[in-house]
Amino acid sequence: MLIYDSLSETKKDFPKTKKEIRLFVCGITPYDNPHIGHARTYLAFDIIVRYLRHQGWKIKYLQNVTDIDDKIIERARERSLNWKDFEKNYEKKYHQNEKSLEIVSVNKYAKATEHIPQIIKQVQTLIEKEFAYKIDDGYYFDVSKFVDYGKLARRTIQQSEDGVSRIDDSLNKRNKADFCLWKFPQNVNDNKFKTESIGKKFVVLNTEPFWDSPFGWGRPGWHIEDTAITEYYFGPQYDIHGGAIDLKFPHHEAEIAQQESASGKKPMVKFWMHTGFLLVNGQKMSKSSGNFITIDEFLKKYDPQVLRYIILSHHYRSPIDYDQNTAEQAKSSLATIQNFVYKLSLIKKSGTISKKIENDISSAEEKFNQSMEDDFNTPKALASIFEIIGNLQDVFGLNKKEVTEISSFVVKNLQIFGIKIEKTPKIPLKIKILAKKRERARNNKQFIQSDVLRKKIIELGYWLEDTPLGYLIYKK
Repeated sequence: MLIYDSLSETKKDFPKTKKEIRLFVCGITPYDNPHIGHARTYLAFDIIVRYLRHQGWKIKYLQNVTDIDDKIIERARERSLNWKDFEKNYEKKYHQNEKSLEIVSVNKYAKATEHIPQIIKQVQTLIEKEFAYKIDDGYYFDVSKFVDYGKLARRTIQQSEDGVSRIDDSLNKRNKADFCLWKFPQNVNDNKFKTESIGKKFVVLNTEPFWDSPFGWGRPGWHIEDTAITEYYFGPQYDIHGGAIDLKFPHHEAEIAQQESASGKKPMVKFWMHTGFLLVNGQKMSKSSGNFITIDEFLKKYDPQVLRYIILSHHYRSPIDYDQNTAEQAKSSLATIQNFVYKLSLIKKSGTISKKIENDISSAEEKFNQSMEDDFNTPKALASIFEIIGNLQDVFGLNKKEVTEISSFVVKNLQIFGIKIEKTPKIPLKIKILAKKRERARNNKQFIQSDVLRKKIIELGYWLEDTPLGYLIYKK
């Protein structure tokens, strides 16, 4: 198997092993409703993990939840809400969206606030090794002490000076690219604060939480939770780190600097995997642009399978430029597959499988797996399924043995991706009754009445197709 490594910018061999593969993907910061850009990354890794597990790989899939962050605190204050209640609401929404999208591959969700001892331990190590320094608002990582800083994003330290993360804008930093490890309480009388906190490990001050540590009260910086969590569950080195491309710099760059400095071991991970951008109408999603689409908003218009198919039809590293036509095309492609399998289910005549059909299925199966083992090329894998469909000019000339093998290939491989194809779709009773009335009218040569009934079926959201083996009803 070949996997593209973002650090080396090459496809590298990923040797088969009986050992458990440790995969970490950056999770959400729950301060707003999850959008389809989030879905792009989490569906992509769900598909990848589903395939690997189907092929017999053992995968431990870990995701963090950044449940303490400047944006959470600021948004909660704006709404006069408790920061924890505010965060929990959006975290709950994220997991509800995951359930709707059938993202089921994650083994463990690790919250930052539940791993404060691990975070404190890693910050302490960086202080002791002199990679961290103290200024008025916290402890910062000194990027000049880590000679490899910038290796993931292909930036020199000088070029990295342009990068400012969302909480690391202190004027007193040694270098512009330095990032916060531990953030001190601000605008607080230190003596009074310490006196009130004697014997406590955790306090909330002015709606902002802080924890006690050997190096002072504070809360984690943005980057430190990820490496503290992965070191706790996976050790200082593991197999795959994944996430969206916009996290590559400065977030993932900071993770490498922290972990490799703390442990003294390189590389932190064997493979870095990044999903491409999801744009909407050619632009980055933003509420001010009016192109911000939440997962809930998408699911009000389309079945969850449509979004999963959109992700499948693009390579995980490629950008997606989403518009309504993208969803309609995905919906149409799913309908094509569904209708094909539905037609096959009507065929009952006996016979043996022909050599041609046998070879076609074998060839398609080989192309499917070759595509997936070449850096999870899902568009090519889907193409192997459509090749089978396109090659069958006369579906109704097949026999039961042949259609069973073809249907099994299509349904099984889509099921690996989390796409469910029903051999006999559920059709409402009302539509079935209209279709039977229409069929009687046709048989009695009452063609005007037949056309009226057909039009009514279409208006109710279904297609009706006449075949040599009878009529078929499809949902539009």
